[in-house]
Amino acid sequence: MQPGGPPNMQNLMKQAQQMQQQMAQAQQRLAEAEVEGSAGGGLVRATCSGSGELSTIVIDASVVDPEDIETLQDLVVAAVRDAHRAAAELAQQEMGPLAGGLGGLGLPGM
Repeated sequence: MQPGGPPNMQNLMKQAQQMQQQMAQAQQRLAEAEVEGSAGGGLVRATCSGSGELSTIVIDASVVDPEDIETLQDLVVAAVRDAHRAAAELAQQEMGPLAGGLGGLGLPGM
């Protein structure tokens, strides 16, 4: 691209295609990655993909109390939230640099 001149459309298209490929690769890595969240000192653990899809919940038997279901429910919710937080952090690590690259294309509004 020439300084001060119009952007070279062929170069812009090439950069856009490269970014699209990088984005697809990052999304694939996120889908394949696993992150874990926990609550109650690890008594309840939730695992989800890097893209946020919940895959497993593991509950330690010591936390199962028929007289106190609400605590168990709260621990499950907390573990799932923790796993989703970890997935969001991983997504930011994978996708953040790509999102910042959009402005480098010289596209208006990016």
